[in-house]
Amino acid sequence: MKKTVFSGMRPTGKLHLGHLLGALEKWVELQKDHNCIYGIVDWHALMSEYEQSKDISENILDMAIDWMACGIDPKKSIIFIQSHVPEHLELYMFLSCLVPLGWLERVPTYKEQLREITTRDLHTYAFLGYPALQAADILLYKANAVPIGEDQLPHLELTREIARRFNHLYKTNLFPDCQAMLTQTPRLLGVDGRKMSKSYQNAINLSDSEKTVREKIQSMFTDPLRIKITDLGHPDQCNVYNYYKVFAPEMAKDVYDWCSNAKKGCTECKKILAECVLKKIGPIQEKRNELTKNKKKIIDILEDGANRARKIAQKTMAEVKEAVF
Repeated sequence: MKKTVFSGMRPTGKLHLGHLLGALEKWVELQKDHNCIYGIVDWHALMSEYEQSKDISENILDMAIDWMACGIDPKKSIIFIQSHVPEHLELYMFLSCLVPLGWLERVPTYKEQLREITTRDLHTYAFLGYPALQAADILLYKANAVPIGEDQLPHLELTREIARRFNHLYKTNLFPDCQAMLTQTPRLLGVDGRKMSKSYQNAINLSDSEKTVREKIQSMFTDPLRIKITDLGHPDQCNVYNYYKVFAPEMAKDVYDWCSNAKKGCTECKKILAECVLKKIGPIQEKRNELTKNKKKIIDILEDGANRARKIAQKTMAEVKEAVF
């Protein structure tokens, strides 16, 4: 029997190369051998973006288009909007009753985001409780595995603790122990050398035009010690070289040589890199352009996905209520 996989993304902005490499390529691969359920988790987005909530609807449609352009197939996977399946909030309510505050307050990313995000007020009841909603997302479909990076392991462990507490309190085996499916994410920084993020406006987006991709790559920070074209470069310290290792690994040895021995200048090097990146995302953008022409079809796919997800969710909630009441 195929295992069930659940994962989701918050529709808080445009998807970029980091999302492609860090999640979407893995999601596409998982469709071959798993029952995949992928949610556009708009309730999670609202928890942090409640002051700019009008953007969420547009972001949802863009995200669905990007997912399908990258290869997420609605015939193989369930693709849906979280808020269109009300059982997510219903199970969240049940779990909120039994999750100790201390469990939520110790989540590393909660403390980190309170400390680092100063442009929004995250000192809210909902933001504190988002790990409980995250657990509800996973447990509602009795997912066997979740594809995550190592930094998200504490979140999944909390989901397991919540599931065990529910099972213990109500003397049931309703919720399984969900396992981590660790993904190896290439280290890909933004064009300015910082973490790739929409907040920094330093990302190459999947929806960027060919012209924009070229311009962003030309703006990339390179080796600060290489001022003149005749200066020997230090590729290991250059973000451009790191992109080559990800998008054109077969060229990495040659790039290292022409940089460290000053055989090519940084401008030419970035022009060649732009071609490599465009070769990678070109088919995605072509597919994206086709999908964008028929947004009604995208909406229909999301509605169908919500209906399919609800059938599973309603069955789980019937079992939850039987266990609790």
